[in-house]
Amino acid sequence: MKKILIFIGASLLLTVSGISKAQNYMSQNQKLRMAEAMISQFYIDSVNENKLVEDGIRGMLEGLDPHSQYSNAEETKELSEPLTGNFSGIGITFNMNRDTLYVIQTVSGGPSERVGILAGDRIIAVNDTVIAGVGMKNTQIMKKLRGPKGTDVNVKVLRQQNGTRDTIDFTITRADIPIYSVDAAYMVDDKTGYIRINRFSAETAHEVQTALKDLKKSGMKNLILDLVDNGGGYLNAAVEILGEFLPAGTLAVYTEGTNSARQNHNTTPSGLKPLFDKGRIVVMANQYSASASEITAGALQDWDRGLIVGRRTFGKGLVQRPFQFPDGSMMRLTIAHYYTPTGRDIQKQYEKGNQKAYNEDILERFNHGELMHADSIKYIDSLKVETLRHKRPIYGGGGIYPDKFVPLDTTEFTKYYRNVVAKGVLNRYSINYVDNHRTEIKSRFPDDNAFLKGFEVSDEMLGELYDMATKDGVEFNEKEATTSAPLFSMIIKGLIGRDIYDNATYFKVYNLHDPIFLEALRLINSPDYDNLIRKGK
Repeated sequence: MKKILIFIGASLLLTVSGISKAQNYMSQNQKLRMAEAMISQFYIDSVNENKLVEDGIRGMLEGLDPHSQYSNAEETKELSEPLTGNFSGIGITFNMNRDTLYVIQTVSGGPSERVGILAGDRIIAVNDTVIAGVGMKNTQIMKKLRGPKGTDVNVKVLRQQNGTRDTIDFTITRADIPIYSVDAAYMVDDKTGYIRINRFSAETAHEVQTALKDLKKSGMKNLILDLVDNGGGYLNAAVEILGEFLPAGTLAVYTEGTNSARQNHNTTPSGLKPLFDKGRIVVMANQYSASASEITAGALQDWDRGLIVGRRTFGKGLVQRPFQFPDGSMMRLTIAHYYTPTGRDIQKQYEKGNQKAYNEDILERFNHGELMHADSIKYIDSLKVETLRHKRPIYGGGGIYPDKFVPLDTTEFTKYYRNVVAKGVLNRYSINYVDNHRTEIKSRFPDDNAFLKGFEVSDEMLGELYDMATKDGVEFNEKEATTSAPLFSMIIKGLIGRDIYDNATYFKVYNLHDPIFLEALRLINSPDYDNLIRKGK
C-alpha cells in the first residue's frame, strides 16, 4: 500500500509540475507577442515586422549554445544544398578571373557538357545580363545560373582557340547537379588507398562505398581516410560509413540531452558484411575537423579500428534538430550531446552567449602552442578512458586527440605568400597559364600520372607570378618569396593539374607536401602502427 501511495504522489507531482511549466510557457509566450505588438503599433518609426520577429529569434538563440541558430528561407536553402547532395543548375565548376567567369570543368554528362561548353570558356552574359567586368559577386552569378530543373538559361560564351576569340550563344536546360563530398580516391602505393571527404552529406556514404570497392579492386590493403578541414554534416552519414569499417551492430555514437533520452546509433553495412573490416586505417584530422568527422574518428579510435594522425579536432559535439517554419525559414536548436562509444563527450567547453570566445578558440590554441608542440596539449586525467579492445588510454575533454601528433608547419608561410594569395594572384596566374598552355600540357602529359612525374613549375613561371603580384600592388620581397617558393610551386602545379585533369590531381600534388599525409603514409606502413594501436603513447 505504501508503494502505491508513493507512486501516486509522484504522478501528482509530475502533473502539477507539468501544468506549472505549461502556464509559465503561455505567460512568456504572451509576453513576447505583446512586446512585438506594442513595438509594431506604438514605436516612433515604422518597423519591418518580419525582421523584428527574426531578430527576436536570433536574440534568444544567441544566449544559448554556439551552434543553435536561425536562418531565413534563402539562407536555409543555401545551407541545405551542400548536404542534400544536389541542386538544379547548368553543371560547371568555375572560378572568377578578374570579374570574368572562367569554366574550370563541366560536370560529366551534365547540361553544359551536352551543349558543348568547354573548360576554359568564359561566360560573359546570362539571359542578356552582362556578368563580366561588372564586379558581380559569386553568389549573385550562381543565382542567375541556378534555377528549377527543366528551365532554360541563355549564356554568351567567349572562347579562345588557336589564337582566335569567338563569342558563342548557348541555351542550356538546367538539371539536377550532384554535389560530391569525396574529393579524391586513389592508390598511393601498391597497397595503400586514400579517400578524402570534404563533408558528410546525404550521398557521402554511397560515394565512400563506391570508392572502397574501386580501391579494393586496385589492391588496397590499408586505407588513409582524410578528414582534414572537414566540418561535418549529417550524423547518419558518419554512422553509415562506419558500417563499412566496423562489425554490424557496433555502437558508433550515442546522443543524450536533458530533454532527449539516450539514443544509440549502431552500424549497419551496406551489404552482407562491411566492405573494409580488415586492414589498417589511419585517419587524417586537424583543428578544423568537426562534428561528423569527430564521430567517425572517435568511433574508429574507441574500437581500436584505426589511428588518428594530426592535431586535436574542433570539438563540436552538440546535436541540432531542425525546426522548419511555414515561410521556409528554420531554427536549428541544440537538443543533445554526441558521445563516442567509450562515453567521451566530443563538445569543447563554452560559455553561453559568448560566441566571440568560442570562435577564437583555435586562435587560442595557436597562441598557447598546442598546434605546434605536442607537449603543449593539455590532457585531463579525470577524462581519461580506455579503448574498448586493447585498453589503451585515450582522453576526452573536447575534440578527438590524435594518436600521433603532427605539428602545424608554418616555415614556408610568409607574409608575402599570404598577400599574394589574398589578392587572388595565385589562382589567377594558374588560370591564365592553363588558358595559354592547355593543349600543350595535354599533349605532353596524356594523364595525370604523367603530369605528376614530368611537370615542373619553373623559375620563369615563378617570376611571372611575382610580376603579376607586383602589378596588383603586392610589394615584392625576395627573401620571403624564396622561402615560400616550394609552396608557390606546389600550389601552382596542383591548381594546373586540377583544371586540366580532375579534382583528385590537386590532392595528389598537395599530399606529397603535407606533413599530416606524409606521417599517415609512414605510419600505415610501419611497425609503429601496431605498437600505437595496442599500447598507446
